[in-house]
Amino acid sequence: MNSEANPRRLTVLAGPTAVGKGAVAAEIRAHHNDVWISVSVTTRPPRRGEVEGVHYWFVDDETFDKLVADGEMLEWAVVHQRARYGTRRRPVEAALRLQKLALLEIDLQGARQVRQTMPDAFFVFLKPPSWEELTRRLVGRRTETDEEQARRLETAVHELAAESEFDAVIVNHEVSAAAEQLVTLMRNDSQATRIARPIS
Repeated sequence: MNSEANPRRLTVLAGPTAVGKGAVAAEIRAHHNDVWISVSVTTRPPRRGEVEGVHYWFVDDETFDKLVADGEMLEWAVVHQRARYGTRRRPVEAALRLQKLALLEIDLQGARQVRQTMPDAFFVFLKPPSWEELTRRLVGRRTETDEEQARRLETAVHELAAESEFDAVIVNHEVSAAAEQLVTLMRNDSQATRIARPIS
């Protein structure tokens, strides 16, 4: 797509586990109707309060396999050595054709895949104020076993080291502020502009 046909780029938000990607996306969904947010597909079961088609599309392994085999996935990955997550290609492409402000909230593996297929996308890294805060958030949400928490924290060490791969960095001190910063970046973005500085 050239800049005349589509002046907006896809924005990809990624970051370590428990940093608050989902909370930031939910804040944007609630307060910014002009932003289209992709709904990921996953093979994991729903957590308490998650709504089908709003937070995720929940599918079984057979359905996920078919989506991959049919070339329907823009990106997908096995996350934390357990469930698979991915993004359907067609809804994203349709949103971009309509020149919408389009956001993908995905994990680091997925972001790297999108960079291969859509190198002109705008990549934003969401980071915690500190390692201690990240640990507190993960333990405090009580959605994983101790074993799962340990596995996620081990993965987070590698995820945090990928910050330099991104075009912009937002420190998630507070969800609503981080959401506003992200939307501002999206609205100010253009094909000719890349922002590569932390926002603290």
